[in-house]
Amino acid sequence: MIPLTLTEVARAVGGSTHDIPDSAVRVTGPVVIDSREVVPGALFVAFAGEHVDGHDFAARAVADGAVAVLATRPVGVPAIVVDDVQAALGRLARHVIERLGATVVALTGSAGKTSTKDVLAQLLGKLAPTVWTPGSLNNEIGLPLTALRADEHTRHLVLEMGARGIGHIRYLTGLTPPRIGLVLNVGSAHIGEFGGREQIALAKGELVEALPAAEAGGVAVLNADDPLVSAMRTRTKARVVTFGESPEADVRAENVSLNDRGQAHFTLRAPTGCADVTLRLYGEHHVSNALAAAAVARELGMPVGEIAAALSTAGPLSHWRMEVTERPDGVTVVNDAYNANPESMRAALRALAAMGRSARSRGGRTWAVLGKMAELGGQSLTEHDAVGRLAVRLNVSKLVAVGGTEAAWLQMGAYNEGSWGEESVHVSDAEAAIDLVRNEVRPGDVVLVKASRSVGLESVALALIEAGTEGIGTGIEGAAR
Repeated sequence: MIPLTLTEVARAVGGSTHDIPDSAVRVTGPVVIDSREVVPGALFVAFAGEHVDGHDFAARAVADGAVAVLATRPVGVPAIVVDDVQAALGRLARHVIERLGATVVALTGSAGKTSTKDVLAQLLGKLAPTVWTPGSLNNEIGLPLTALRADEHTRHLVLEMGARGIGHIRYLTGLTPPRIGLVLNVGSAHIGEFGGREQIALAKGELVEALPAAEAGGVAVLNADDPLVSAMRTRTKARVVTFGESPEADVRAENVSLNDRGQAHFTLRAPTGCADVTLRLYGEHHVSNALAAAAVARELGMPVGEIAAALSTAGPLSHWRMEVTERPDGVTVVNDAYNANPESMRAALRALAAMGRSARSRGGRTWAVLGKMAELGGQSLTEHDAVGRLAVRLNVSKLVAVGGTEAAWLQMGAYNEGSWGEESVHVSDAEAAIDLVRNEVRPGDVVLVKASRSVGLESVALALIEAGTEGIGTGIEGAAR
């Protein structure tokens, strides 16, 4: 964060100072909500959670080097007291952003937000110092914490914005007003909470409504391939730039193909030129993500040739999103277990099928270890059934459906599509999936692991990766078990 005196912080958040011997002392370190992350110069924000109250750790935070605590009551150590620490955190973020004058790029969408944010951060980082959302800290707490990581050297701030309902993105844009807004897609994620895709579109479009007018530099970057996103052009006064595979898109991909590792090659075409791209990321769905990042980078002055080169070297920055590990015994584990919705599940299965072409040439098989997709409401049965059917249509060798009712629906879809015998199975939990796959997987196999975050299927992927280092489950006779 840019250095601020405690007086400046108190003024920015509308708080009062308590037990502060010298209000000219500056916050020179990070703003943190976990006392274990305190370093000298930090500001500790004391949230009162359901099980843990940060106020109880105020003294420890100051002892470890925090210059003060942002709290809702005096805590016996230097503190700035406010009525609502969450609102105060947001006000502090807005104050810092206004002081910095950095370009704020905000992005949202039903799928691909984190992957796109990671790619965009790598592109813009080649232009100037860039701060971006770590992982998926895209809510009313994570977003201001990210903004407060910016300092006087920061020129670009890339912020992922999530929504659980109408008004959420409007609130986030009020904390960190963007100049460039990117909308990736409108899908089925959280459809059970929203009630329909039209409601999701209404919520996502709040981002473009918050942008400055075109004459003030506002730019809305919209997916030309998604009708619900394209329609958002009527909801903004910003200049509209489009991306996609549509011939009408301003920044588009031509001649898209996948290699046997499931990595896309395409020609990036923009009004200022074209260049070839070969992604390091796995899955054709990353083409759209790459185009979105390219459109934003171009708006910020990056030439097409440099964009293509940067896209071709960009890798994943966040864990458990199409994270590919090749074991020494020849088994490939694809850990995509951070989250899942119908769109991302289909994209991951298609990537698995592409990787399977190479696997089959080596005598290997494809495994899809899948679990529940959460928050689908009344569409849950239909969507899980459809994913099970798709696994069969893509010729996935083994489907392992993990969990309760939703997993049974996955397996039922596969069965009704023609997957009988041992081609698709339903197991109760992650431990059962680990036992099954670890004992049956063999060299050359590719194993995809994916489910909603609440299912915790990353444990399956991590166990399979560890097994490969221990010589367990290699499928070779005589291997240790």
